[in-house]
Amino acid sequence: MVSDQGSSLPSGSNAAPSKELTKRILSALVMVAIALVAAYWGGWPFALFWLAAGIAIMVEWTRMTGVEPRLLVQGIFGLGLAVLTGLFLLGKGLGLFVAVGLFFLVAGTLLTRGTTDRIWAATGFLYAWPVAFVPPIVREHPELGLLGLLWMFAVVWATDVAAYFTGRTLGGPKLCPPISPKKTWSGFIGGVVAAALGGVLVAWAGRKFGLNLPFGLLGTAAVSIIASVASQIGDLGESALKRHCNVKDSSHLIPGHGGVMDRLDGFWAVCLIVAAVLSAIRFIP
Repeated sequence: MVSDQGSSLPSGSNAAPSKELTKRILSALVMVAIALVAAYWGGWPFALFWLAAGIAIMVEWTRMTGVEPRLLVQGIFGLGLAVLTGLFLLGKGLGLFVAVGLFFLVAGTLLTRGTTDRIWAATGFLYAWPVAFVPPIVREHPELGLLGLLWMFAVVWATDVAAYFTGRTLGGPKLCPPISPKKTWSGFIGGVVAAALGGVLVAWAGRKFGLNLPFGLLGTAAVSIIASVASQIGDLGESALKRHCNVKDSSHLIPGHGGVMDRLDGFWAVCLIVAAVLSAIRFIP
């Protein structure tokens, strides 16, 4: 998530923001360490790690949007994500994967009450899909693998950190006040620049270990910029959803960060782009 920039607190409350920032940094370091260890390990531990993230996102989505009967829908969708993860780990074909996914999507959606709840339920399951499955797919991809995954992490994390600190330091015109009043254009630009540098640094470091992304350093910079913009749009999209649902955070699961959706909204958008590119490569000669 591209963090809110600036502060509306009075100058006499510096201690509270400092304590909150410390909590935020410590939580981020723990999450980064876990994500990197899981990425290096790969295989089923990595797939289960992202399955848990996908289920958490689906639960937060259905809770925020008030889907009913909530627990039953969450159970069906959670089971569906788990079964799909099992099919992926067993190397089953795309056709079976899609068919099973559609079965659980329809089953969970039809359990809800009313058209509005059905739309929210269906979109919640679909929203969880990129986070649950794109990272394991990238990790196993012969041309992307661990380096491709590290590139995704670097772009999103660089965008997040640079947007936060650049926005707080420089301030300036607001990016999208109706949706997220604290985000600034300076933070947006800072995030894009940092993402380009971070993406290129990962690609350059990978070459030192005999690993290569399927495009050169200049191409990596361009793709990193696109991914950074997508990451920040993903953040604004989740902010709009929270504003619509009248909630501050998707949950309180992660100290200093809110919920899993709050932490992974930008990463979700990058996963969606990667999924679209991989699908195009698969089906376009």
